[in-house]
Amino acid sequence: MTQVSHDPPTYRILSLDGGGIRGVFPAAFLARLQEHLDHPIGSYFDLITGTSTGGIIAIGLGMGVSAQDILKLYEEQGPAIFDQQHGRVRTWFHQRWRGALHLVGSKYSSDNLHAALVGVLKDRRMGESRNRLLIPAWNPMLERVYIYKTAHHPRLESDYKQLAVDAAMATAAAPTFLKPHTTGDFVELVDGGVWANNPIGAATVEAIGMLGWPANRLKILSIGTINDVKAPPKWRGKLPMATSLTRLFMAGQSHSAIGTAKILTGDGHDHKAIWRIDQTAPEGRYTLDNASRIAEMKSRAVAEAREQLPELRRHFFDRPAPAFTPVHTL
Repeated sequence: MTQVSHDPPTYRILSLDGGGIRGVFPAAFLARLQEHLDHPIGSYFDLITGTSTGGIIAIGLGMGVSAQDILKLYEEQGPAIFDQQHGRVRTWFHQRWRGALHLVGSKYSSDNLHAALVGVLKDRRMGESRNRLLIPAWNPMLERVYIYKTAHHPRLESDYKQLAVDAAMATAAAPTFLKPHTTGDFVELVDGGVWANNPIGAATVEAIGMLGWPANRLKILSIGTINDVKAPPKWRGKLPMATSLTRLFMAGQSHSAIGTAKILTGDGHDHKAIWRIDQTAPEGRYTLDNASRIAEMKSRAVAEAREQLPELRRHFFDRPAPAFTPVHTL
């Protein structure tokens, strides 16, 4: 006789950090997990959030793109997106030129990234997502948070009509690396990493505050993009600190976001709610735009997935999440 469980439901969230080409790590990690699952990996989550490169992965999963195909996007298009497809010698000269250009303007053109995303996402709209999505961006003109969301609440009446490519380009438009993205509605947006490079805090607030899910029933899988260790410079002036500021701000935001999620969910007190997957590497080993390390990052992710699979299967992959039915439809 089949027993019916009367336990309250558990809500599973996937949160993906930003990090440029280092998105290879979460993409490869998810792709390897997928090989051991019976259903598409996105179907196991009630909410998926991602910023910048993590936003691209999140949107892809929501649109039904397999984790393997998302990884293939990084492997096949990553060198061209960061202008490193010319062979070792020519790429070296191109990168020197790009480095000089970076002092006065955007380091890379957005055209190759846009073309790659169109090739995967086509003309799909956010309202076609199979998952609830939360994709942070930033409006530099108004200096306001701008978050793309699916229609998972009656108040969310507009974003579901927007092109998925616009959301992906906006969240990935890293200042100084890529120019701001102007959407089809002529709104200029930049990378959500300026305020939520690790979007776990925003996702937890969304789950509790807007979706009304009980805080003690959340399980969150948070995946980083390989953290690098760097001691602060001895001299604290503007020039010595310049190369450290971005990393300091991103690290501070990430720790704050994880701390917020822990407090809201009660993680670490009477139960476990957050599973954080990340690795640490020496300073400079993996930068936001160094495509030459793709195979190495993939190798790291495959090894990590092998270790984490048994634990994650118990908490996230025992059965798919209930189908998402949006409030507003296309």
